[in-house]
Amino acid sequence: MEVAGEPIRVQSIADKDLKVAVPPQYIQPPENRPSKLGNGNATDHKIPMIDLRGDRDVNLLCEEIGRACSEWGAFHVINHGVSIPLLDQIRKVGSSFFADLSMTEKLRYACDSNSPASEGYGSRMLVASDDAVLDWRDYFDHHTFPLSRRNPSRWPHSPPNYREVIEKYSDQMKILAQKLLGLISKSLGLSSSFIEDAMGEIYQNITVSYYPSCPQPELTLGLQSHSDMGFITLLIQDNVAGLQVSKNDDWVTVDPVSHAIFVILGDQTEIITNGIYKSAVHQAITNGNRARLSVATFHDPAKTVSVSPAPSLNPPPRYHGVVYGDYVSSWYTKGPNGKRNIDALLI
Repeated sequence: MEVAGEPIRVQSIADKDLKVAVPPQYIQPPENRPSKLGNGNATDHKIPMIDLRGDRDVNLLCEEIGRACSEWGAFHVINHGVSIPLLDQIRKVGSSFFADLSMTEKLRYACDSNSPASEGYGSRMLVASDDAVLDWRDYFDHHTFPLSRRNPSRWPHSPPNYREVIEKYSDQMKILAQKLLGLISKSLGLSSSFIEDAMGEIYQNITVSYYPSCPQPELTLGLQSHSDMGFITLLIQDNVAGLQVSKNDDWVTVDPVSHAIFVILGDQTEIITNGIYKSAVHQAITNGNRARLSVATFHDPAKTVSVSPAPSLNPPPRYHGVVYGDYVSSWYTKGPNGKRNIDALLI
């Protein structure tokens, strides 16, 4: 929970003349600090880059995707069909909200600090204990699918094209997510619609995250180590590196590729594939000199949907089935302290 009274935003702390120290509630315990977790530059790990252009052999494409999903749980895609100008526009309007609006204006869109992942402008997505370590991050979360959840009046009115850009981006990212879920299904020998059929109606959220420059990046994290709850996350960055993915006990920095989209498998994909494909554990580090912006688009099932391993995949099942709403409640209770909350479902 945020403190009583006016919410504290990381940007408001960073904008002060704070040259030496960050507040203690943002300091990670020694074992979680970036300096204790490797330099994030492991040269023997190369994050896959997959070309989705339409004239590619589908079998070869599915083979590449299958290898990336099993070895990494994450990969870049290019020629993905999402408008390149739109990628630039959403970064621009997101940056404008954080850089150009006053704190008073931004707080008009404040989310409910007592409700996990409520829509709007916030800094702390978890309702956890008061002594929990905080992320060095502010964000704006948009509810975009199903359309019954989409209420642009809750989104910023400035810059003038903000809402239009979010809506267009939402539509195109949903199409890409559906295409990728189809290819992931086919790569396992399932029907192309298998995962999406099991998922049911797609619930999509778009979260624009802003990581202010930090005077002590060696002590903080912009986003603590975790795996995503749902099926698939599609992420873009600006030109400041900060996202890291865990690979064989190393932290590998995801280099920004301006017009590529970074695909992150979530826990429900690991469950439905019976562990053949892994959800990606990732985190965000901070930067001592520059702010950073990313846009993550999450694709989840309805809270009432039950997810279980596909019977045909690598039997016997390795995971208990779970109602997604129960999984979400558990995730928000444990938060990053759960690391891989999915492990509680192992049989």
